[in-house]
Amino acid sequence: MRTITKKVILTGSFAVGKTSLISRFVYQKFSATYKTTLGVRIDRKTVELPEITINMLIWDIGGEQTQLRVPETYYLGSSGVIYVYDISRPSSFSQIHDDLAYLKSKLHDIPLVIVGNKTDLLDPVTLEEAKQLVPVNTHFFTSAKDGTNVESLFIYLAKQLVNDPSGI
Repeated sequence: MRTITKKVILTGSFAVGKTSLISRFVYQKFSATYKTTLGVRIDRKTVELPEITINMLIWDIGGEQTQLRVPETYYLGSSGVIYVYDISRPSSFSQIHDDLAYLKSKLHDIPLVIVGNKTDLLDPVTLEEAKQLVPVNTHFFTSAKDGTNVESLFIYLAKQLVNDPSGI
């Protein structure tokens, strides 16, 4: 079986749960203690697909109010992006159009997945109402706390990385 390595970045505003999503995916753990990520933190997870193994180098980029404040060097060599916002906190997706446009201008034609995290904080009716407020089509709604859709999110991106013609 062939093995490839791909760099994936998780980005978005502060306190949206990027570190928690990675912790749930890589270590199957969740901590309710909030710790700010300074700069970048890198984790690794191997994903086995039917025809290929992907070593995902997952870059947890410290949250900023806008993507313009993230050092451009963090984006270099990226094969995929997960943009995370907090579905329970509208201010975390108030810049989403500008952020996504900026990311697409810096990271031409690589898979980008939009994730509304923290679904566990809202009851089903409020969650549906909150989804209507998000100004873009979100690919996944997740909860790092209870694990909802976390594995599916990363497997989906892994499959996109394999199908991405820009760099196996």
